[in-house]
Amino acid sequence: MEDVFVLGMRALGAGIAALACIGGGIGTGIATSKAVEGIARQPEASGEILKVLIIGGALSEATAIYGLLVSLLLIFVGL
Repeated sequence: MEDVFVLGMRALGAGIAALACIGGGIGTGIATSKAVEGIARQPEASGEILKVLIIGGALSEATAIYGLLVSLLLIFVGL
């Protein structure tokens, strides 16, 4: 009985941790749209905007990868 409960809670936790991937995608999309707006308004600053966009996108996607890693660990470790 307890094993079924633990497996169910691990699966639930993995599903919740996988939601971090959605947040990373939304964050990257919003940042990209704002960068395009900034370049459209001030084309001479496109190099600086691109640098900041790449750093921000990397940090945003790193968060999504951490959530995916946690969900995979919850599912596969301890089986």
